Amino acid sequence: MVGSRAYSPYHRYSDRKGSLPRRSVGRRPTAARRGPRLPARTPADHALHELVALSRALFDAPDEGEILRLAMDHIAAAGPYRAEAGYLKMDDDLVPSPRSRQPHALAVGRRVRELGGQDGNVTVAGRPWGRALGLRGPEGLHGYLVVTSRSRPTRAERSLLALLVRHTTAALSVAFVHRRQREDALELRRLREERTALHRQLISVVAELGYERAVHALMADVAASGGGDEAVTRALHGLTGLPALVEDRFGRLRSWTGPDRPVPYPEPDPVRQDDMLHAVAKETGPVRIRDRLITLIRPHGEILGVLALVDARDEADEHTVLALGYAAASLALELTHLRNLAEVELRLHRELADDLLAGTDEPSAYARSEAVGHDLHGSHYVVVVQWSNRTADDSFAQTVSRAAVAVGMRSLLTRRSDHVVLITGDRPHARALYEALARETGTRSGTIGVSAPCDAVDDIPHHYQEAQRALDVRRHSHERYGTTFFDELGLYRILGPGNDYRELETFVHEWLGQLIDYDSRHHAAMVETLSWYFDCGGNYDETADSLAIHRSTLRYRLQRIRDISGHDLANVEDRLNLQVATRVWKIVLGGPG
Repeated sequence: MVGSRAYSPYHRYSDRKGSLPRRSVGRRPTAARRGPRLPARTPADHALHELVALSRALFDAPDEGEILRLAMDHIAAAGPYRAEAGYLKMDDDLVPSPRSRQPHALAVGRRVRELGGQDGNVTVAGRPWGRALGLRGPEGLHGYLVVTSRSRPTRAERSLLALLVRHTTAALSVAFVHRRQREDALELRRLREERTALHRQLISVVAELGYERAVHALMADVAASGGGDEAVTRALHGLTGLPALVEDRFGRLRSWTGPDRPVPYPEPDPVRQDDMLHAVAKETGPVRIRDRLITLIRPHGEILGVLALVDARDEADEHTVLALGYAAASLALELTHLRNLAEVELRLHRELADDLLAGTDEPSAYARSEAVGHDLHGSHYVVVVQWSNRTADDSFAQTVSRAAVAVGMRSLLTRRSDHVVLITGDRPHARALYEALARETGTRSGTIGVSAPCDAVDDIPHHYQEAQRALDVRRHSHERYGTTFFDELGLYRILGPGNDYRELETFVHEWLGQLIDYDSRHHAAMVETLSWYFDCGGNYDETADSLAIHRSTLRYRLQRIRDISGHDLANVEDRLNLQVATRVWKIVLGGPG
């Protein structure tokens, strides 16, 4: 390398700027050593000797950069020359040597590139003669050597310079060939290693394909057998040796195969379950969450359930992941088939529900309800569901259906333009359906209206109006989101379209029925006293005068009214409902009798 003693022919003279080593002076040779006197060396002989030594160093240099450096450092061996710049061709570009002189670097570099591989004159300030000499070998242009002289070179000096250029070019060609050979050897080695790796990979792929075909065949058989969740978890446990389980999208266990099943199975936390589903849905492939390797069952984007392996020791490998993926695909086919059957059943349910809401005859309704597996006998409730961020399309109807099933509601379902309707055989829980729908939709901005109980099929249209009224009252109340029951509306039951005489009687009976019965049994006037009390704005004196009774008698009657009816006249809601009821009793229903 540069600066080392690697090139002995060159280092014998390099420290003395290229001059040959001088012979020792002092003693003259003895007579015994005298012989024929050799002719004295000329400057040309001296230059040739230095060029020969330089040539050896050039051919011993390890790379093109070192060759160019030696040529530039010892250009004076050829004459009164100075190396201004050197260039090596790399990737179709001329790269300047670090030994290039900086004052003229830009101008010289521009001139060299203009020559396009040919020799040419170069102008450098203070140097009368300058030449860019191409270093061209059999492989093409290797680079340039830019040389200047303080005087115009003689013919002999030009010949020596040409000789140095040829030797430098030859050394560059040899270095180029050696470099190509090294590169070819490295490339050959790389190709051999790549071939070996590909061969090993091919063997591995063949083994993987065999395992994959076996897993695929097993899961295809499982899907064809219609064994459902348990068949899938049983096959997956047999392939992996790990406990396998299936949960529905709410986190409830559907199937478990393998040891260490928790008993009882933990109740799912809705918030944590939703967070887990969202986290897994963002990833491709199975996701590890604590001691479980989890994948989602979602054939068309909709999450139908969760398939998981319990891997407490982190033993799962690529074969485990492969088996889990095929099991998920097999289970997706099974659940999709079940979903399609459910959709057909839902359509039949919807047609029956539409007819019940519009009004249909009982024999036909009972026969059709039995055909779809719904018992229409007994009391039923009409439930209306509306969610602010969801249109009442098939997707939302399916969401409502899932939520209803999740909370144990046996129902028929249909939809209208802006809401979904359920006809259910059980009184809905005040919060369960709403909470389930809030989890399904991801928002609590929904309203549910529930009718009073319905005991006859032909009364279902009327109770549908009750559910709608309950929904409207809730939507226009201070707390617009949640569940409202029609039979808890009080006054609001008669404030709206669709009310009738029977409903007014029901309202009056609810608020005044005990007082009316008391008056009938004891020939009293409690309802009339309450009516006058409200008509007089609660003024004791005015009410007593209107009834022609004493003030103390009025006070006694009002206390008896509280005791008999169970309603508190000091309560704003009770007072309002009682006042409306007395008005309806007196004006609409005709008062006493």
